Amino acid sequence: MTADYLPIPPSLSMEPLSKANHGPHSLLFKHLLSTLLEVLRLSTLALVISLEAIFILQKWKPIFHFLLLSIFLFIFIIEPYFLSSTPVYLVDFSCFKPPNFCKAPLSFFLENASKIESFDKESVAFMAKILTSSGLGEETYLPPALHCIPPKSHQQESIKEAEMVLLPIMEDLLSKTKISPQDIDILIVNCSGFCPSPSLSSIIINKFAMRDDVRNFSLSGMGCGAGAIAIDMAQNLLKVHKNSYAVVLSTEILSTGWYPGHERSKLLLNCSFRMGSAAILLTNKNEARKSSKYKLFSSVRTQRSFEDKSYMSAVREEDSEGKIGVTIHSDVFQVFGEVLRFNIKILGAQILPPLEKFWHGVSTIRKRYFEKSREIYVPNFKSVIHHFCLPTSGRPLIREIAKGLKLGENEDEAALMTLHRFGNQSSSSLWYELAYMEAKGMVRKGDKVWVLGMGTGPKCCSLVWECLRPIVDESSKGPWADSIDRYPITP
Repeated sequence: MTADYLPIPPSLSMEPLSKANHGPHSLLFKHLLSTLLEVLRLSTLALVISLEAIFILQKWKPIFHFLLLSIFLFIFIIEPYFLSSTPVYLVDFSCFKPPNFCKAPLSFFLENASKIESFDKESVAFMAKILTSSGLGEETYLPPALHCIPPKSHQQESIKEAEMVLLPIMEDLLSKTKISPQDIDILIVNCSGFCPSPSLSSIIINKFAMRDDVRNFSLSGMGCGAGAIAIDMAQNLLKVHKNSYAVVLSTEILSTGWYPGHERSKLLLNCSFRMGSAAILLTNKNEARKSSKYKLFSSVRTQRSFEDKSYMSAVREEDSEGKIGVTIHSDVFQVFGEVLRFNIKILGAQILPPLEKFWHGVSTIRKRYFEKSREIYVPNFKSVIHHFCLPTSGRPLIREIAKGLKLGENEDEAALMTLHRFGNQSSSSLWYELAYMEAKGMVRKGDKVWVLGMGTGPKCCSLVWECLRPIVDESSKGPWADSIDRYPITP
């Protein structure tokens, strides 16, 4: 069955996918094949039940009942058991709450910007316009280096910022989960713009005196989607290394990414990015199921770096004066819509119930061959997903994605409130959204949460988590403890 649904509104819609045989297409074929196999399994079940009914009515010999029972056991119990992948559990996670002296109200930000010689009046006016429509509130945070005039962006300040945002959440995670640094088998640290030597993962290993055989990785240059990608990477490592703990640390170091020039396409990141970091503990230990919060239900990664237009949509480069910044091109929404569309296709093939796929397939055939003016049926992802963590790259993008997925009025609440309270925290924002849902008591046992990470490259990674136990007493701790009662608000 085809999967050409495009749950993205016109402003994010794309040209037809390239006909080249790129990796994502073969991945989609793989999942469509698995869907077909699932349909065959269900058809076999229906046949087994029908034959069993006939055998009972005809009073046939018990040997036939035994054969049917054997077929049933193999298809639905034995075969899935041997083919099932290693479960990955999310034991717990922590989000960094910056100190109050790092708060940067919009008026404070613009006042400081007006005092920086490298900005002219037009640049400050442009940033003021962007901030007005951004969806950011008055309590977001900037690192101490960016409170200075002019901002400090040298290596040592970035190292200080990295230690400021990573060490406390690592300590908090260890305290929450009651594990020792010596228990950690895999460590992944992701930060897009700052890649020091020794690496960020080496800094963590040194500060916490971790084991000499810990498998450690530092991901850079992967944008806002790196947090979800790091989870996907940890999942693959946990498939290989049994009975292990994996820690993922996600952040963005802002002092190294500050742009002091005049080009408007590079000033955008100054306006929306704010401090944040998250630490996540994953494991494949069987005994962790009872105590863990979530189980990874599904994971899908897609990218379009093979296409020049997509690759160049957001690039870190020098301007005409040699000042480095990230250029955001005007077609970035279109490019993100393309990579998101394909990611959703594969995810839908994985998790949607057969009936939703069926109606989508019928509507696709009808549109292609009979009624070209009819809209293709957009599957109802809410038939599987109960909560949505969307990219916090800005209020317009959040609302466009929510509209395209046909989400209800309040189902983009976590993303909009996280953007308002903390700003765009790059790869760690998704965990502040999940923390918001937990603090509000939204997530219940059995619920599924779709965490959607998107970043430069462009890349897209979907994680679907299944809640394993009741989530209680989260409103009094974590990054939302002092503000959850004030939300939601109208941003």
